[in-house]
Formats: sequence, C-alpha cells, structure tokens
Amino acid sequence: MTLKPSSFYPSTRMQTPMLLEQSFTARGHPNIRATHEKTVEVTKETHLTTRGDCIVAIGAEKGLVDLSSEMKEVSRRPESIISLTIRVGDKAFTTTGHGGPALTWGHPTDMVARMSGYICERTLMIHADKATIHMPRSLVQLLKDPESVVKIIVSVETL
Repeated sequence: MTLKPSSFYPSTRMQTPMLLEQSFTARGHPNIRATHEKTVEVTKETHLTTRGDCIVAIGAEKGLVDLSSEMKEVSRRPESIISLTIRVGDKAFTTTGHGGPALTWGHPTDMVARMSGYICERTLMIHADKATIHMPRSLVQLLKDPESVVKIIVSVETL
C-alpha cells in the first residue's frame, strides 16, 4: 500500500506566527495627567481637558480606523496579542493585551487599551496589563510638553 503525502499530516490547518506593526506620531499636551486606573488612550483630537485622565497623546496621525486592514483582521483572532507603546525620546511605556472576534477598530479618532473586557468601536485591546497610572512619571512629564513628539507603536502578534 502506498501512502499519499497528505496522509502524513493532520487535516487541521496550522497558522503561521505573525507580527504586524504600525507606528505614527502624536504630541503632548499640558493637560495630560495619565492617572486612569483602567485604560490608556491616544487620540487624533487636538483639544484636551483635565477630565481626560486616560489620554496620553493628542493630535495623533491615526485613529483605529486608519490602521491596516491586515492588522484589523489579525486582531480579531482569539489568540492575538496586541501591544501599544508610547515613546518620547529614550522614555517608553508599553501595555499589552488581547484581541478577539468582537473588536471592530472602527473609531475615526481614538484608540483605547482597556484592562477590562469591555469592547466598543474605540477599543484597541482588552485585558491590557497596564493603564496610564502605571506609566513612569518621568515619561508623563515629557507628555505634558506640547512640543513633545510622541511615537506611537501598535503591534499585533499571533503565536
């Protein structure tokens, strides 16, 4: 009996690990407080009040809807891991969480990393490991400067 090559492999389709990344810039603002205990937000909006205690950068070049369709597709996989890095000069902060099939990445101006499982069109990731309250205060001081150029890096990974 001759075995065909397909007989040696299980019929389940294995997905290749993947890492996708996009970076863009935003800027600081004097009203950045970074004291929220559950979220981190980046926005394209240019106005910020002190009530926006989860916002860490304004005037972003991208909102969720502007990220690549390939990243959006991969973010919806249950096993996806999503990271958001905020960098000014040599100071950086990263929060990492999960994607899932309910993510839409449909908001035109905002992206929010959430420690909870709450999902809306503004949600970048759920079950994030950190919020703005966890940011190094030395980085927050730089984010308060409207002249600061903030590098934002969003990555989506599957294992």
